[in-house]
Amino acid sequence: MSAQSFTTATVSLRQTRLFRYLPLLLLALAWEASSRLALISEHALPPLSQVLVAWFRLAAGGDLFMHGANSLYRTGAGLLLAIAVGSVVGILIGWSRTLDVIIGPLVRMLYPMPKSALIPIMALWLGFGDGSKIVLIFLGCMLPVAISGYNGARGTEETLVWSAKSLGASQFAILIDVVLPSALPELLSGIRIALATSFILLVSSEFIAARKGLGYMIGVLGEGGVYDAMFAAVLTVALLGFIADRLYLLLMRRVLRWQG
Repeated sequence: MSAQSFTTATVSLRQTRLFRYLPLLLLALAWEASSRLALISEHALPPLSQVLVAWFRLAAGGDLFMHGANSLYRTGAGLLLAIAVGSVVGILIGWSRTLDVIIGPLVRMLYPMPKSALIPIMALWLGFGDGSKIVLIFLGCMLPVAISGYNGARGTEETLVWSAKSLGASQFAILIDVVLPSALPELLSGIRIALATSFILLVSSEFIAARKGLGYMIGVLGEGGVYDAMFAAVLTVALLGFIADRLYLLLMRRVLRWQG
């Protein structure tokens, strides 16, 4: 590839990325204009510029980082546990018909249940601290991971399994070398769903049953009528979720690079 072609391709790629985020810019402009032009009451939707000022004020005071650190710890701990347990459970029940008969119905029965319904139960059992949030996120995120791992394992081509058996591979070797790589794309998609779910459960649980965290912060600021700061906290959660999703997509592309 010539230097000119490379430069043209680079510019085109940058333009594509900028165009991808253009709707966010348009949304920000519409937000600011609708508030400034009194199309929407400032009490219901403060101007974006005012929200950004409130964000810097919260950041300078340290409250935003303190509550954000608590929220990220809870999300990270619950999500990592969910990925570890859900991946193993999903792939095993997808690979073993015996485990599918024993555990599969329980997983499929709990999967459609609204996870937010567990918030008062977790608060009753584990209190208002980190434990109740971590366990809630773990339970809510483990199920989509397990279901995705199950579907991925069940979708393994039988010809690959038969070929491995004909070469003398053990059941464990087939599971690791054949079933796991086959289930990986589906499993990674399930983890992405779990990542988004973790933020939803985090804010919901902190909003209802917590004394610290971004969800708690949103509730307190809203009750106090400090709406610009409340929206600043909401935007912080949205930004953290967006960054986490973008980073995870980069990781997915690297992990699945072998697929071509």
